[in-house]
Amino acid sequence: MRLDDHRIAITAAGRDFGRTLAIRLADLGAEVFLSARDLTAAQRVRDEIRDRGHQRVHAFACDLTDPASIRAFASGVAEHTDRIDVLVNNGSRWLEGPDLLSATDADVVDTIASGATGTVLTTKSFLPLLLNSDKPDVVTLVSTCGTPGHHRSDAHDAFYASKSAQAGFTEILSNRLRPQGVRVISLYPPDFDNADPLSEEWETTPRGSKDTLTAHSLVECILFAVGQPRDCFIKAFHFEQV
Repeated sequence: MRLDDHRIAITAAGRDFGRTLAIRLADLGAEVFLSARDLTAAQRVRDEIRDRGHQRVHAFACDLTDPASIRAFASGVAEHTDRIDVLVNNGSRWLEGPDLLSATDADVVDTIASGATGTVLTTKSFLPLLLNSDKPDVVTLVSTCGTPGHHRSDAHDAFYASKSAQAGFTEILSNRLRPQGVRVISLYPPDFDNADPLSEEWETTPRGSKDTLTAHSLVECILFAVGQPRDCFIKAFHFEQV
């Protein structure tokens, strides 16, 4: 699948899966607008992509806990394009610790704000650009922590709260945006292997039935959903946890 006619915005693309996704989508021809809390991190990924021969990539700072920063990201993108075809809500702070008392109040606020409030406000800020597209999709990386009854992660309670909020938001958003042709696609992965997409491990990491889910497979799930005809609304991908 080629993405030469797609313009894609990705949050938290300065490292980990956000970086992976930005590199892979750019390799497929997409024009990528990537953000990170630290502008330097976003610029580093932008330069990695440009070094691969893809010049249609732009870097922005975006702190998902700061509404003004989110608005500035969307405004900055709007200076380059009149539409966004895919918004990827990838950003969410990880907070470890199954003991509620193990995190500071500031950690709790930051975790919930980045995942929950950040996802809502980013989608809100980018919605006008999405509505200008003839193929608008909102893709959100939730987590198995956002599914009812899940308890197998060592994530902090605040992370569970953040992911549950994302799940509730995307569920109602899917229903309310469908009349406007916007597909809302959520992924609920467990912990997964994120091999560097620029390394040999990207192709050689085992992907058998007994192996841990890989970032490679997650990218392919996103491409599958985005590539479907516009009558096909895939709301969610749920994965078995090894």
